Amino acid sequence: MTLSDPDQCVSSPPRRPFKARGSFVTRCEGCRLPLLNCLCPYRVKTESKARFWLLTHPLEHNKPTNTGRLIGDILDTTEVFTWYRTAPDIALLDHLDDPRFAPFLVFPDDQPDYAERVVDIDSVKQAKREGRIPVFIILDGTWRQARRIFRKSPYLARLPVLPLHTERLTRYHLRKPASASHLCTAEVAAELLRQSGDTVAAEVLDDYFEVFNDSYAESRRHSKLERPTAAMQRLLERQR
Repeated sequence: MTLSDPDQCVSSPPRRPFKARGSFVTRCEGCRLPLLNCLCPYRVKTESKARFWLLTHPLEHNKPTNTGRLIGDILDTTEVFTWYRTAPDIALLDHLDDPRFAPFLVFPDDQPDYAERVVDIDSVKQAKREGRIPVFIILDGTWRQARRIFRKSPYLARLPVLPLHTERLTRYHLRKPASASHLCTAEVAAELLRQSGDTVAAEVLDDYFEVFNDSYAESRRHSKLERPTAAMQRLLERQR
């Protein structure tokens, strides 16, 4: 078994240490950013009526540029499950069978073979009115990894598919997207919160992502942000 074949590893996330540009940098144990621009002072807890379950590709866990973890930093109800093709997470399967939840699989509506499963954001609002807890299931990985998770996970085939329609373009500086319309995980989550009515949580996550984005980019230049940005100031105000 090798770590290049994640489908065979079922007991834990890959143990391979993150090796890339900047891997030698001393990082904060809490936020994983370089200590030069630690994110922890700007962490703000908030609440939302919807929840997030991240189905994360094994290779994403050790990447400090992964933005999915930002959702859990501010929303305590967030849960993360590691995806393995041959061994679905039992806890996730139990959640999917729990009648309290109304899960929605966040994925583009760009293929005809699952068109009958596609719903819109009004279905999320309807679930709230019915007293159920809407859950956004985000496939956390590259676009190629996300499509593989979508195609190779039979237990997801019965879920409604919720595409995110937005005019927003990505602000993510740390990875080069295939298209400016491809939002990163945290941006997707913030927009879903906004469209489903959890506006305060959306604003907090948006600001927290912006601080992460700017702080990490500045750290790559081996420079410290000397003055709080507007997003930093807004998060500090929420702590008072």
